[in-house]
Amino acid sequence: MPVNIIQRPYDLSSCEFSHAINPLLARIYSARGIRSDNELPKQLQQLHDYRQLKDIEPAAEILANAIIEKKRILIVGDFDCDGATSSALGVLAIRSLGGIADFLVPNRFEFGYGLTPEIVEAATVFKPDVLVTVDNGISSITGVQAAKDKGMQVVVTDHHLAGREIPNADAIVNPNQSDCTFPSKNTAGVGVIFYVMCAVRTRLRAIGYFERQPEPNLAELLDLVALGTVADVVKLDGNNRILVFQGLARIRSGRCRPGITALIEVSGRNPNTLAAADLGFALGPRLNAAGRLDDMSIGIELLLCDDIERARELASELDGLNRDRKSIEGSMQTQAMAELEKLQLGQQSDLPWGISLFQEGWHQGVVGILASRVKEKLNRPVIAFAEADNPKGEPEIKGSARSIPGLHMRDALDSVSREHPDLIIKFGGHAMAAGLTIRKSDFDTFKQAFDREVRQQLTIADLQAEIHTDGELQPSQMTMDTAFTLREGGPWGQSFPEPSFNGDFQIIQQKLVGEKHLKMVLRLPGSETWLDAIAFNIDNRQWPNPNIQKIKVVYKLDINEFRGQQNLQLMVEHLAPATE
Repeated sequence: MPVNIIQRPYDLSSCEFSHAINPLLARIYSARGIRSDNELPKQLQQLHDYRQLKDIEPAAEILANAIIEKKRILIVGDFDCDGATSSALGVLAIRSLGGIADFLVPNRFEFGYGLTPEIVEAATVFKPDVLVTVDNGISSITGVQAAKDKGMQVVVTDHHLAGREIPNADAIVNPNQSDCTFPSKNTAGVGVIFYVMCAVRTRLRAIGYFERQPEPNLAELLDLVALGTVADVVKLDGNNRILVFQGLARIRSGRCRPGITALIEVSGRNPNTLAAADLGFALGPRLNAAGRLDDMSIGIELLLCDDIERARELASELDGLNRDRKSIEGSMQTQAMAELEKLQLGQQSDLPWGISLFQEGWHQGVVGILASRVKEKLNRPVIAFAEADNPKGEPEIKGSARSIPGLHMRDALDSVSREHPDLIIKFGGHAMAAGLTIRKSDFDTFKQAFDREVRQQLTIADLQAEIHTDGELQPSQMTMDTAFTLREGGPWGQSFPEPSFNGDFQIIQQKLVGEKHLKMVLRLPGSETWLDAIAFNIDNRQWPNPNIQKIKVVYKLDINEFRGQQNLQLMVEHLAPATE
Protein backbone atom coordinates (compact mmCIF):
# COMPACT_ATOMS: atom_id res chain seq x y z
CA MET A 1 0.00 0.00 0.00
CA PRO A 2 1.38 3.48 -0.89
CA VAL A 3 2.90 5.41 1.99
CA ASN A 4 3.56 9.13 2.36
CA ILE A 5 6.95 9.83 3.93
CA ILE A 6 6.82 13.12 5.80
CA GLN A 7 9.71 14.87 7.51
CA ARG A 8 8.92 16.18 10.96
CA PRO A 9 9.17 19.98 10.97
CA TYR A 10 11.58 21.66 13.37
CA ASP A 11 12.58 25.23 14.20
CA LEU A 12 15.89 25.64 15.99
CA SER A 13 15.52 29.44 15.99
CA SER A 14 12.98 29.15 18.80
CA CYS A 15 15.12 26.74 20.85
CA GLU A 16 17.61 27.43 23.65
CA PHE A 17 19.67 24.27 23.87
CA SER A 18 23.04 24.29 25.58
CA HIS A 19 26.20 23.60 23.62
CA ALA A 20 26.31 20.18 25.31
CA ILE A 21 23.38 19.03 23.15
CA ASN A 22 24.51 17.40 19.91
CA PRO A 23 23.26 19.45 16.90
CA LEU A 24 21.51 16.43 15.39
CA LEU A 25 19.79 15.73 18.71
CA ALA A 26 18.79 19.38 18.97
CA ARG A 27 17.06 19.10 15.61
CA ILE A 28 15.34 15.88 16.68
CA TYR A 29 14.22 17.34 20.02
CA SER A 30 12.85 20.44 18.30
CA ALA A 31 10.78 18.23 16.00
CA ARG A 32 9.22 16.70 19.15
CA GLY A 33 8.28 20.03 20.68
CA ILE A 34 11.26 20.33 23.03
CA ARG A 35 12.70 23.83 23.19
CA SER A 36 15.42 23.68 25.86
CA ASP A 37 17.43 21.39 28.13
CA ASN A 38 14.95 22.20 30.92
CA GLU A 39 12.29 20.21 29.08
CA LEU A 40 14.41 17.07 29.28
CA PRO A 41 14.18 16.21 33.00
CA LYS A 42 15.89 13.04 34.19
CA GLN A 43 16.18 13.33 37.98
CA LEU A 44 13.71 11.85 40.47
CA GLN A 45 13.50 15.22 42.23
CA GLN A 46 11.88 16.58 39.08
CA LEU A 47 8.90 14.18 39.23
CA HIS A 48 5.45 15.69 39.70
CA ASP A 49 4.35 15.95 43.33
CA TYR A 50 2.33 12.90 44.40
CA ARG A 51 -0.04 15.13 46.40
CA GLN A 52 -1.61 16.29 43.14
CA LEU A 53 -3.14 12.84 42.68
CA LYS A 54 -6.74 12.85 43.85
CA ASP A 55 -7.45 10.52 46.79
CA ILE A 56 -3.80 9.56 47.28
CA GLU A 57 -3.79 10.74 50.90
CA PRO A 58 -6.78 8.58 51.94
CA ALA A 59 -5.31 5.66 49.99
CA ALA A 60 -1.98 6.09 51.78
CA GLU A 61 -3.73 6.28 55.14
CA ILE A 62 -5.67 3.05 54.55
CA LEU A 63 -2.55 1.17 53.45
CA ALA A 64 -0.28 2.63 56.13
CA ASN A 65 -2.77 1.62 58.84
CA ALA A 66 -3.07 -1.85 57.31
CA ILE A 67 0.71 -2.23 57.37
CA ILE A 68 0.97 -1.08 60.99
CA GLU A 69 -1.90 -3.31 62.13
CA LYS A 70 -0.61 -6.32 60.15
CA LYS A 71 -3.79 -6.59 58.11
CA ARG A 72 -3.82 -8.74 55.01
CA ILE A 73 -3.49 -6.74 51.79
CA LEU A 74 -4.34 -8.37 48.47
CA ILE A 75 -3.21 -6.88 45.17
CA VAL A 76 -5.55 -7.66 42.24
CA GLY A 77 -3.86 -6.98 38.93
CA ASP A 78 -4.39 -7.17 35.20
CA PHE A 79 -3.00 -9.86 32.91
CA ASP A 80 -0.73 -7.69 30.76
CA CYS A 81 2.80 -6.40 31.32
CA ASP A 82 1.63 -3.21 33.04
CA GLY A 83 -0.59 -5.29 35.31
CA ALA A 84 2.20 -7.76 36.09
CA THR A 85 4.76 -5.08 36.94
CA SER A 86 2.12 -3.19 38.96
CA SER A 87 1.22 -6.31 40.94
CA ALA A 88 4.85 -7.18 41.64
CA LEU A 89 5.67 -3.60 42.63
CA GLY A 90 2.71 -3.41 45.02
CA VAL A 91 3.60 -6.68 46.73
CA LEU A 92 7.32 -5.89 46.98
CA ALA A 93 6.72 -2.36 48.30
CA ILE A 94 4.22 -3.44 50.97
CA ARG A 95 6.45 -6.28 52.13
CA SER A 96 9.49 -3.98 52.26
CA LEU A 97 7.44 -1.62 54.43
CA GLY A 98 6.72 -4.46 56.83
CA GLY A 99 3.22 -5.29 55.62
CA ILE A 100 1.51 -8.55 54.65
CA ALA A 101 0.78 -8.71 50.94
CA ASP A 102 -0.14 -11.23 48.30
CA PHE A 103 -1.48 -11.00 44.76
CA LEU A 104 -4.25 -12.39 42.62
CA VAL A 105 -4.40 -11.92 38.87
CA PRO A 106 -7.47 -13.07 36.94
CA ASN A 107 -6.99 -15.69 34.26
CA ARG A 108 -8.30 -13.86 31.19
CA PHE A 109 -9.97 -17.00 29.86
CA GLU A 110 -11.91 -17.75 33.05
CA PHE A 111 -12.69 -14.34 34.52
CA GLY A 112 -12.05 -11.69 31.88
CA TYR A 113 -10.77 -8.22 32.65
CA GLY A 114 -10.96 -6.28 35.87
CA LEU A 115 -12.26 -6.75 39.39
CA THR A 116 -15.45 -8.78 38.97
CA PRO A 117 -17.66 -10.34 41.66
CA GLU A 118 -16.22 -13.70 40.60
CA ILE A 119 -12.67 -12.46 41.26
CA VAL A 120 -13.77 -11.12 44.63
CA GLU A 121 -15.14 -14.55 45.48
CA ALA A 122 -11.83 -16.13 44.48
CA ALA A 123 -10.02 -13.51 46.58
CA THR A 124 -11.73 -14.67 49.78
CA VAL A 125 -9.28 -17.60 49.91
CA PHE A 126 -6.62 -15.05 50.91
CA LYS A 127 -8.87 -13.57 53.65
CA PRO A 128 -7.91 -10.00 52.75
CA ASP A 129 -8.74 -7.03 54.93
CA VAL A 130 -7.76 -4.57 52.20
CA LEU A 131 -8.07 -5.17 48.46
CA VAL A 132 -5.99 -3.01 46.12
CA THR A 133 -6.55 -3.00 42.37
CA VAL A 134 -3.63 -2.14 40.10
CA ASP A 135 -4.01 -1.23 36.42
CA ASN A 136 -7.76 -1.87 36.68
CA GLY A 137 -10.79 -1.12 38.82
CA ILE A 138 -12.08 2.21 37.56
CA SER A 139 -14.93 0.45 35.73
CA SER A 140 -15.43 -2.35 38.28
CA ILE A 141 -18.68 -1.10 39.80
CA THR A 142 -20.12 -4.47 40.82
CA GLY A 143 -16.76 -5.97 41.76
CA VAL A 144 -15.87 -3.19 44.18
CA GLN A 145 -19.32 -3.40 45.74
CA ALA A 146 -18.96 -7.17 46.13
CA ALA A 147 -15.69 -6.65 47.99
CA LYS A 148 -17.24 -3.98 50.21
CA ASP A 149 -20.16 -6.29 50.96
CA LYS A 150 -17.66 -8.85 52.22
CA GLY A 151 -16.19 -6.32 54.64
CA MET A 152 -13.05 -5.44 52.70
CA GLN A 153 -11.65 -1.96 52.35
CA VAL A 154 -11.02 -1.25 48.67
CA VAL A 155 -8.36 0.99 47.15
CA VAL A 156 -8.56 1.37 43.37
CA THR A 157 -5.37 2.37 41.53
CA ASP A 158 -5.80 2.63 37.78
CA HIS A 159 -5.03 4.83 34.78
CA HIS A 160 -7.81 3.89 32.36
CA LEU A 161 -10.51 6.38 31.45
CA ALA A 162 -13.43 6.56 33.85
CA GLY A 163 -16.98 5.92 32.66
CA ARG A 164 -20.14 7.75 33.65
CA GLU A 165 -20.20 5.86 36.97
CA ILE A 166 -17.25 5.19 39.25
CA PRO A 167 -17.02 2.43 41.86
CA ASN A 168 -17.82 2.94 45.53
CA ALA A 169 -14.23 2.38 46.70
CA ASP A 170 -12.69 3.76 49.88
CA ALA A 171 -10.13 5.56 47.73
CA ILE A 172 -9.56 5.86 43.98
CA VAL A 173 -6.18 6.98 42.66
CA ASN A 174 -6.34 7.51 38.93
CA PRO A 175 -4.91 10.57 37.12
CA ASN A 176 -7.72 10.25 34.55
CA GLN A 177 -10.63 10.55 36.97
CA SER A 178 -12.51 13.82 37.13
CA ASP A 179 -11.12 16.62 39.31
CA CYS A 180 -7.66 15.04 39.49
CA THR A 181 -5.09 17.78 38.95
CA PHE A 182 -2.09 15.48 38.44
CA PRO A 183 -0.37 16.82 35.29
CA SER A 184 0.72 13.48 33.80
CA LYS A 185 -2.51 11.92 32.57
CA ASN A 186 -0.35 9.40 30.69
CA THR A 187 0.98 7.63 33.77
CA ALA A 188 0.82 3.85 33.41
CA GLY A 189 -0.75 1.63 36.05
CA VAL A 190 2.68 0.75 37.42
CA GLY A 191 3.49 4.45 37.75
CA VAL A 192 0.28 5.06 39.73
CA ILE A 193 0.96 2.28 42.25
CA PHE A 194 4.58 3.49 42.55
CA TYR A 195 3.31 6.94 43.50
CA VAL A 196 0.85 5.41 45.98
CA MET A 197 3.59 3.39 47.66
CA CYS A 198 5.80 6.49 47.91
CA ALA A 199 2.89 8.28 49.62
CA VAL A 200 2.46 5.35 52.03
CA ARG A 201 6.14 5.50 52.93
CA THR A 202 5.92 9.27 53.49
CA ARG A 203 2.95 8.76 55.83
CA LEU A 204 4.75 6.05 57.79
CA ARG A 205 7.83 8.24 58.03
CA ALA A 206 5.77 11.14 59.41
CA ILE A 207 4.50 9.06 62.34
CA GLY A 208 7.95 7.73 63.25
CA TYR A 209 7.33 4.21 61.94
CA PHE A 210 10.89 3.84 60.65
CA GLU A 211 12.41 4.55 64.06
CA ARG A 212 11.89 0.85 64.81
CA GLN A 213 12.60 -0.67 61.40
CA PRO A 214 14.67 0.18 58.29
CA GLU A 215 13.17 2.52 55.72
CA PRO A 216 13.18 0.93 52.25
CA ASN A 217 14.50 2.64 49.15
CA LEU A 218 11.53 2.42 46.78
CA ALA A 219 13.71 3.64 43.92
CA GLU A 220 14.89 0.02 43.79
CA LEU A 221 11.54 -0.74 42.12
CA LEU A 222 12.03 1.66 39.21
CA ASP A 223 13.16 -1.16 36.93
CA LEU A 224 9.59 -2.49 37.18
CA VAL A 225 8.16 0.99 36.56
CA ALA A 226 10.26 1.42 33.42
CA LEU A 227 9.28 -1.98 32.00
CA GLY A 228 5.56 -1.54 32.66
CA THR A 229 5.48 2.03 31.37
CA VAL A 230 7.19 1.28 28.06
CA ALA A 231 5.36 -2.02 27.49
CA ASP A 232 1.97 -0.38 28.01
CA VAL A 233 2.76 2.10 25.21
CA VAL A 234 1.64 5.14 27.21
CA LYS A 235 2.81 8.56 26.08
CA LEU A 236 6.37 9.25 27.22
CA ASP A 237 5.76 12.73 28.58
CA GLY A 238 8.41 14.39 30.75
CA ASN A 239 7.31 12.61 33.92
CA ASN A 240 7.25 9.19 32.31
CA ARG A 241 10.64 9.81 30.70
CA ILE A 242 12.11 10.38 34.16
CA LEU A 243 10.66 7.10 35.43
CA VAL A 244 11.91 5.18 32.39
CA PHE A 245 15.34 6.85 32.40
CA GLN A 246 15.87 6.06 36.07
CA GLY A 247 14.64 2.50 35.65
CA LEU A 248 16.94 1.90 32.68
CA ALA A 249 19.86 3.38 34.63
CA ARG A 250 19.30 0.83 37.38
CA ILE A 251 19.09 -2.03 34.89
CA ARG A 252 22.23 -0.95 33.04
CA SER A 253 24.17 -0.76 36.30
CA GLY A 254 23.10 -4.26 37.31
CA ARG A 255 20.76 -3.10 40.10
CA CYS A 256 17.56 -4.73 38.88
CA ARG A 257 15.30 -7.60 39.84
CA PRO A 258 16.62 -11.09 39.07
CA GLY A 259 13.50 -11.63 36.95
CA ILE A 260 14.38 -8.71 34.70
CA THR A 261 17.97 -9.91 34.46
CA ALA A 262 16.66 -13.33 33.36
CA LEU A 263 14.35 -11.74 30.76
CA ILE A 264 17.28 -9.77 29.35
CA GLU A 265 19.36 -12.94 29.11
CA VAL A 266 16.68 -15.02 27.39
CA SER A 267 16.03 -12.12 24.98
CA GLY A 268 19.69 -12.00 23.97
CA ARG A 269 20.05 -8.34 24.92
CA ASN A 270 23.03 -6.59 26.49
CA PRO A 271 22.03 -5.22 29.92
CA ASN A 272 24.79 -2.60 29.82
CA THR A 273 23.30 -0.91 26.75
CA LEU A 274 19.62 -1.77 27.18
CA ALA A 275 17.29 0.80 25.58
CA ALA A 276 13.62 1.57 26.04
CA ALA A 277 12.90 -0.19 22.73
CA ASP A 278 14.29 -3.40 24.22
CA LEU A 279 11.77 -3.15 27.06
CA GLY A 280 8.95 -2.75 24.57
CA PHE A 281 9.97 -5.25 21.89
CA ALA A 282 11.99 -7.91 23.74
CA LEU A 283 11.16 -8.09 27.46
CA GLY A 284 7.54 -6.92 27.36
CA PRO A 285 6.28 -9.47 24.79
CA ARG A 286 7.81 -12.37 26.71
CA LEU A 287 6.12 -11.25 29.91
CA ASN A 288 2.86 -10.59 28.08
CA ALA A 289 2.95 -14.09 26.59
CA ALA A 290 2.04 -15.53 30.00
CA GLY A 291 -1.18 -13.54 30.15
CA ARG A 292 -2.01 -14.19 26.51
CA LEU A 293 -1.60 -17.96 26.43
CA ASP A 294 -1.47 -19.18 30.02
CA ASP A 295 -1.60 -17.43 33.39
CA MET A 296 0.12 -14.13 34.21
CA SER A 297 0.90 -15.51 37.67
CA ILE A 298 4.01 -17.00 36.04
CA GLY A 299 5.15 -13.54 34.99
CA ILE A 300 4.46 -12.01 38.40
CA GLU A 301 6.27 -14.88 40.12
CA LEU A 302 9.25 -14.14 37.87
CA LEU A 303 9.27 -10.46 38.87
CA LEU A 304 8.94 -11.32 42.57
CA CYS A 305 11.64 -13.99 42.41
CA ASP A 306 14.85 -13.35 44.41
CA ASP A 307 16.76 -16.37 43.11
CA ILE A 308 18.43 -15.92 39.73
CA GLU A 309 18.41 -19.63 38.86
CA ARG A 310 14.67 -19.90 39.51
CA ALA A 311 14.20 -16.66 37.55
CA ARG A 312 16.03 -18.18 34.58
CA GLU A 313 13.73 -21.22 34.65
CA LEU A 314 10.65 -19.00 34.62
CA ALA A 315 12.06 -16.72 31.92
CA SER A 316 12.76 -19.76 29.75
CA GLU A 317 9.16 -20.87 30.22
CA LEU A 318 7.95 -17.42 29.15
CA ASP A 319 10.27 -17.48 26.14
CA GLY A 320 8.66 -20.73 25.05
CA LEU A 321 5.18 -19.26 25.46
CA ASN A 322 6.25 -16.27 23.38
CA ARG A 323 7.40 -18.56 20.55
CA ASP A 324 4.02 -20.31 20.71
CA ARG A 325 2.30 -16.92 20.61
CA LYS A 326 4.22 -15.93 17.48
CA SER A 327 3.24 -19.14 15.74
CA ILE A 328 -0.45 -18.73 16.61
CA GLU A 329 -0.37 -15.09 15.59
CA GLY A 330 1.22 -15.88 12.25
CA SER A 331 -1.48 -18.42 11.42
CA MET A 332 -4.26 -16.03 12.44
CA GLN A 333 -2.75 -13.19 10.42
CA THR A 334 -2.62 -15.39 7.31
CA GLN A 335 -6.30 -16.25 7.77
CA ALA A 336 -7.26 -12.62 8.37
CA MET A 337 -5.45 -11.31 5.31
CA ALA A 338 -6.95 -14.07 3.16
CA GLU A 339 -10.40 -12.98 4.33
CA LEU A 340 -9.65 -9.36 3.47
CA GLU A 341 -8.32 -10.29 0.05
CA LYS A 342 -11.80 -11.55 -0.74
CA LEU A 343 -12.82 -7.89 -0.48
CA GLN A 344 -10.39 -7.08 -3.32
CA LEU A 345 -7.58 -5.94 -1.07
CA GLY A 346 -5.78 -4.27 -3.94
CA GLN A 347 -8.60 -1.73 -4.24
CA GLN A 348 -8.61 0.18 -0.99
CA SER A 349 -12.02 1.70 -1.70
CA ASP A 350 -13.59 -1.76 -1.43
CA LEU A 351 -12.39 -2.27 2.12
CA PRO A 352 -14.45 -1.28 5.16
CA TRP A 353 -13.16 1.84 6.89
CA GLY A 354 -13.57 0.17 10.24
CA ILE A 355 -12.52 -3.47 10.01
CA SER A 356 -14.03 -6.19 12.23
CA LEU A 357 -12.57 -9.71 12.03
CA PHE A 358 -13.66 -13.02 13.52
CA GLN A 359 -13.01 -16.67 12.78
CA GLU A 360 -13.80 -19.82 14.69
CA GLY A 361 -10.80 -21.10 16.59
CA TRP A 362 -8.94 -17.83 16.94
CA HIS A 363 -7.06 -17.47 20.22
CA GLN A 364 -8.49 -14.96 22.66
CA GLY A 365 -5.05 -14.02 23.95
CA VAL A 366 -3.64 -13.12 20.53
CA VAL A 367 -6.42 -11.11 18.87
CA GLY A 368 -4.95 -7.85 20.19
CA ILE A 369 -1.68 -8.44 18.37
CA LEU A 370 -3.59 -9.55 15.28
CA ALA A 371 -5.59 -6.30 15.31
CA SER A 372 -2.34 -4.32 15.58
CA ARG A 373 -0.73 -6.15 12.66
CA VAL A 374 -3.71 -5.71 10.35
CA LYS A 375 -4.01 -2.04 11.36
CA GLU A 376 -0.35 -1.51 10.49
CA LYS A 377 -0.82 -3.11 7.05
CA LEU A 378 -4.03 -1.29 6.11
CA ASN A 379 -3.95 1.90 8.22
CA ARG A 380 -7.56 1.45 9.33
CA PRO A 381 -9.13 0.91 12.76
CA VAL A 382 -9.34 -2.84 13.40
CA ILE A 383 -11.19 -5.01 15.89
CA ALA A 384 -10.34 -8.73 16.03
CA PHE A 385 -12.65 -11.10 17.91
CA ALA A 386 -12.27 -14.56 19.45
CA GLU A 387 -14.79 -16.82 21.14
CA ALA A 388 -15.32 -16.28 24.86
CA ASP A 389 -16.47 -18.78 27.44
CA ASN A 390 -20.06 -18.14 28.47
CA PRO A 391 -21.42 -21.54 29.53
CA LYS A 392 -24.52 -20.08 31.16
CA GLY A 393 -25.85 -18.06 28.27
CA GLU A 394 -25.75 -17.17 24.60
CA PRO A 395 -22.31 -17.56 22.96
CA GLU A 396 -20.18 -14.42 23.18
CA ILE A 397 -17.06 -13.15 21.45
CA LYS A 398 -14.43 -10.81 22.87
CA GLY A 399 -12.79 -8.20 20.70
CA SER A 400 -9.50 -6.34 20.93
CA ALA A 401 -9.48 -3.00 19.11
CA ARG A 402 -6.65 -0.89 17.70
CA SER A 403 -7.10 2.56 16.21
CA ILE A 404 -5.32 5.08 13.99
CA PRO A 405 -4.84 8.83 14.53
CA GLY A 406 -8.14 10.66 14.20
CA LEU A 407 -10.35 8.01 15.80
CA HIS A 408 -10.71 7.73 19.58
CA MET A 409 -11.51 4.04 19.87
CA ARG A 410 -13.20 4.07 23.25
CA ASP A 411 -15.36 7.04 22.27
CA ALA A 412 -16.24 5.34 18.97
CA LEU A 413 -17.41 2.24 20.82
CA ASP A 414 -19.38 4.46 23.19
CA SER A 415 -21.14 6.05 20.18
CA VAL A 416 -21.97 2.62 18.76
CA SER A 417 -23.29 1.55 22.14
CA ARG A 418 -25.50 4.61 22.47
CA GLU A 419 -26.91 4.15 18.98
CA HIS A 420 -27.42 0.39 19.52
CA PRO A 421 -28.00 0.04 23.30
CA ASP A 422 -28.16 -3.78 23.33
CA LEU A 423 -25.33 -4.46 20.90
CA ILE A 424 -22.21 -4.19 23.09
CA ILE A 425 -22.32 -6.11 26.36
CA LYS A 426 -19.32 -4.27 27.83
CA PHE A 427 -16.34 -2.25 26.65
CA GLY A 428 -13.51 -0.06 27.90
CA GLY A 429 -10.09 1.27 26.98
CA HIS A 430 -8.15 4.20 25.55
CA ALA A 431 -7.98 6.34 22.44
CA MET A 432 -5.81 3.90 20.52
CA ALA A 433 -6.78 0.55 22.07
CA ALA A 434 -9.89 -0.93 23.64
CA GLY A 435 -11.64 -4.18 24.46
CA LEU A 436 -15.26 -5.23 24.15
CA THR A 437 -17.65 -8.17 24.35
CA ILE A 438 -20.62 -8.82 22.07
CA ARG A 439 -22.93 -11.75 21.36
CA LYS A 440 -21.59 -14.02 18.65
CA SER A 441 -24.86 -13.74 16.76
CA ASP A 442 -24.47 -9.94 16.66
CA PHE A 443 -21.09 -9.93 14.89
CA ASP A 444 -22.42 -8.95 11.44
CA THR A 445 -24.61 -6.21 12.93
CA PHE A 446 -21.69 -4.87 14.96
CA LYS A 447 -19.37 -5.02 11.95
CA GLN A 448 -21.68 -2.77 9.97
CA ALA A 449 -22.36 -0.41 12.89
CA PHE A 450 -18.63 0.00 13.60
CA ASP A 451 -17.83 0.68 9.95
CA ARG A 452 -20.57 3.35 9.81
CA GLU A 453 -19.21 5.01 12.95
CA VAL A 454 -15.67 5.10 11.56
CA ARG A 455 -16.90 6.59 8.27
CA GLN A 456 -18.65 9.35 10.22
CA GLN A 457 -15.51 10.27 12.14
CA LEU A 458 -12.74 9.88 9.54
CA THR A 459 -12.07 11.24 6.08
CA ILE A 460 -10.49 9.44 3.15
CA ALA A 461 -7.31 11.40 3.84
CA ASP A 462 -7.12 9.83 7.32
CA LEU A 463 -6.78 6.40 5.70
CA GLN A 464 -3.64 7.38 3.80
CA ALA A 465 -0.70 5.76 5.57
CA GLU A 466 2.02 8.17 6.66
CA ILE A 467 5.48 7.63 8.06
CA HIS A 468 7.08 10.56 9.85
CA THR A 469 10.86 10.73 9.83
CA ASP A 470 13.64 13.07 10.90
CA GLY A 471 14.77 13.59 7.33
CA GLU A 472 17.96 12.40 5.67
CA LEU A 473 21.37 11.74 7.18
CA GLN A 474 24.58 12.75 5.47
CA PRO A 475 27.16 10.04 4.75
CA SER A 476 29.38 11.56 7.45
CA GLN A 477 26.61 10.96 10.00
CA MET A 478 26.31 7.24 9.22
CA THR A 479 28.61 6.30 12.09
CA MET A 480 28.65 4.34 15.33
CA ASP A 481 29.13 7.62 17.20
CA THR A 482 25.85 8.92 15.77
CA ALA A 483 24.08 5.69 16.72
CA PHE A 484 25.38 5.92 20.29
CA THR A 485 24.36 9.58 20.50
CA LEU A 486 20.83 8.76 19.38
CA ARG A 487 20.55 5.83 21.80
CA GLU A 488 21.63 7.97 24.75
CA GLY A 489 19.37 10.85 23.70
CA GLY A 490 16.25 8.99 24.91
CA PRO A 491 14.50 7.29 26.42
CA TRP A 492 12.33 7.16 23.30
CA GLY A 493 8.81 5.82 23.16
CA GLN A 494 5.17 6.57 22.46
CA SER A 495 4.66 10.23 21.39
CA PHE A 496 8.42 10.77 21.81
CA PRO A 497 9.43 8.51 18.94
CA GLU A 498 12.86 7.08 18.44
CA PRO A 499 14.61 8.96 15.61
CA SER A 500 14.13 7.50 12.15
CA PHE A 501 15.45 8.70 8.84
CA ASN A 502 14.77 8.24 5.15
CA GLY A 503 16.85 8.14 2.02
CA ASP A 504 17.49 6.50 -1.32
CA PHE A 505 20.00 3.64 -1.38
CA GLN A 506 21.51 1.31 -3.93
CA ILE A 507 21.20 -2.39 -3.15
CA ILE A 508 24.58 -4.12 -3.26
CA GLN A 509 23.37 -7.44 -1.85
CA GLN A 510 20.00 -8.82 -0.74
CA LYS A 511 18.94 -12.19 0.66
CA LEU A 512 16.17 -13.69 2.75
CA VAL A 513 17.03 -15.00 6.24
CA GLY A 514 14.67 -16.86 8.53
CA GLU A 515 12.11 -17.04 5.68
CA LYS A 516 10.72 -13.55 6.33
CA HIS A 517 13.61 -11.17 7.08
CA LEU A 518 15.45 -9.33 4.31
CA LYS A 519 19.15 -8.81 4.93
CA MET A 520 20.86 -6.28 2.66
CA VAL A 521 24.04 -4.40 2.00
CA LEU A 522 23.22 -0.85 0.91
CA ARG A 523 25.15 2.12 -0.42
CA LEU A 524 24.23 5.78 -0.41
CA PRO A 525 24.49 7.21 -3.95
CA GLY A 526 27.63 9.29 -4.17
CA SER A 527 29.26 7.48 -1.25
CA GLU A 528 31.62 4.52 -1.13
CA THR A 529 30.35 3.47 2.32
CA TRP A 530 28.56 0.13 2.44
CA LEU A 531 26.00 -0.37 5.21
CA ASP A 532 24.44 -3.52 6.59
CA ALA A 533 20.65 -3.36 6.77
CA ILE A 534 17.82 -5.66 7.81
CA ALA A 535 14.05 -5.48 7.31
CA PHE A 536 12.02 -7.76 9.55
CA ASN A 537 8.77 -9.48 8.59
CA ILE A 538 8.77 -8.38 4.96
CA ASP A 539 6.42 -9.72 2.32
CA ASN A 540 8.53 -12.59 0.98
CA ARG A 541 6.37 -12.68 -2.14
CA GLN A 542 7.93 -9.35 -3.18
CA TRP A 543 11.40 -9.49 -1.65
CA PRO A 544 14.18 -10.18 -2.39
CA ASN A 545 13.82 -8.79 -5.88
CA PRO A 546 16.94 -8.82 -8.08
CA ASN A 547 15.21 -6.51 -10.56
CA ILE A 548 15.13 -3.69 -8.00
CA GLN A 549 18.51 -2.10 -7.37
CA LYS A 550 17.52 1.27 -5.94
CA ILE A 551 15.11 1.69 -3.03
CA LYS A 552 13.54 4.30 -0.82
CA VAL A 553 14.10 3.37 2.82
CA VAL A 554 12.87 4.52 6.22
CA TYR A 555 15.29 3.29 8.86
CA LYS A 556 16.75 3.65 12.32
CA LEU A 557 20.46 3.70 13.05
CA ASP A 558 21.12 0.62 15.15
CA ILE A 559 24.11 -1.02 16.78
CA ASN A 560 24.12 -4.73 16.06
CA GLU A 561 25.90 -6.77 18.74
CA PHE A 562 27.04 -10.29 17.87
CA ARG A 563 29.63 -12.37 19.69
CA GLY A 564 31.01 -9.33 21.44
CA GLN A 565 31.38 -7.32 18.25
CA GLN A 566 29.44 -4.12 17.55
CA ASN A 567 28.58 -3.00 14.03
CA LEU A 568 26.45 -0.26 12.54
CA GLN A 569 23.21 -1.54 11.05
CA LEU A 570 20.17 0.08 9.49
CA MET A 571 16.91 -1.23 10.95
CA VAL A 572 14.60 -0.84 7.96
CA GLU A 573 10.99 0.04 8.79
CA HIS A 574 9.77 0.66 5.26
CA LEU A 575 11.21 0.00 1.82
CA ALA A 576 9.90 0.50 -1.68
CA PRO A 577 11.35 0.82 -5.17
CA ALA A 578 12.86 4.27 -5.64
CA THR A 579 10.54 4.87 -8.57
CA GLU A 580 7.49 4.80 -6.21
